[in-house]
Amino acid sequence: MISGSIVALVTPMQEDGSVDYETLHRLVEWHVEEGTDAIVSVGTTGESATLGQEEHCQVIRRTIEFVNKRIPVIAGTGANATSEAVHLTMRAAEMGADACLLVTPYYNKPTQEGLYRHYMTIADAVDIDQMLYNVPGRTAVNMSIETSVRLSQHENIVALKEAADDSADRVAPLRRLCGDDFALYSGNDDSAREFVLNGGNGVISVTSNVAPKLMHQMMVAATAGDHEGAARLDQPLQLLHERLFVQSSPIPVKWVLQQMGRIGNGIRLPLTWLDAEFHETVREAMQQAGVIQNS
Repeated sequence: MISGSIVALVTPMQEDGSVDYETLHRLVEWHVEEGTDAIVSVGTTGESATLGQEEHCQVIRRTIEFVNKRIPVIAGTGANATSEAVHLTMRAAEMGADACLLVTPYYNKPTQEGLYRHYMTIADAVDIDQMLYNVPGRTAVNMSIETSVRLSQHENIVALKEAADDSADRVAPLRRLCGDDFALYSGNDDSAREFVLNGGNGVISVTSNVAPKLMHQMMVAATAGDHEGAARLDQPLQLLHERLFVQSSPIPVKWVLQQMGRIGNGIRLPLTWLDAEFHETVREAMQQAGVIQNS
C-alpha cells in the first residue's frame, strides 16, 4: 500500500505549449531526492484535459522511465468516456505503471449507478491497481460514500482519492465500511493533515510540487499519529495550500515552480499564466513556506 506524500506532478512545457521532457526528468530526480513517496503522472494538475491521447501516454511512459522503479508511479487515466478510460488504463498497465488514478467522469454528470458501472467496467477490463478519484468541484458529480464502498469490493479497486469539501469527515465511515486494506488519500492539501490523522493513508498533493520535503515530513508525522509534530510541519505550508488555488490549478503552482527556476513558463490553453494581480499574494505564501527567501 502506497502511503505518505504523493505529488500530483505538473507537466512542464515550453513556451509554445509543447511538453518539456528534459525538465520533466529534472523534476522527477528532484522529487526522488526530496523524499516524495510516489508520483501521479498526468492527473488534473498535469493538464490531462489538454493533452492528446498519444501525448498523454507518452508523458506517462517517460515518467515511468525517469523514475526507474525508485518510487511508485500512478498514471492518471480517467476520462468522461468509459471506453477512453479503459483504453488509457490498458496503455498505462502495458507501460508498467504501478497503479492508475481514475477521476469521476466530468461534465456529463452520471448517476451513482452510472459511476458504479463506469468504474466496474474499467476494473473488469484491466488487471492493475486502480484508485477512484472524487473531486466534485471539478467534475460536477459527487460520488457517495455508498458508491465508494460498493466499488471497494472489486479486487482491482484498491484506493480512493477523496477531494470533496467534507473529505476529512468521510475518512471514518469510509475506513469502517471499506476496511483497513483499502487505501484512502486526501485530495485537499489544506485538510490533508487532519485526513491522515483521522485514519487516511496519505495525500495526493499539489503543494508537494513546490515543497516536497516538507510535505513528506508532515505526512510521516501524521501517519505516525504525531498530532503536534504534524501541525508544526504543516503550519508554514498553510498559505501555500490556500494560495495555490487563487486561480484554477495548475496555474498558480506552475508560476511558483517557474519562480523557483524549476520549470519554464509553458501552459496549455485554455489555461493562461498567473495574473499579475496575484503575484505578490502567492509570493508571500512561498516565503512563508521557505521555498524562496524573503526579499
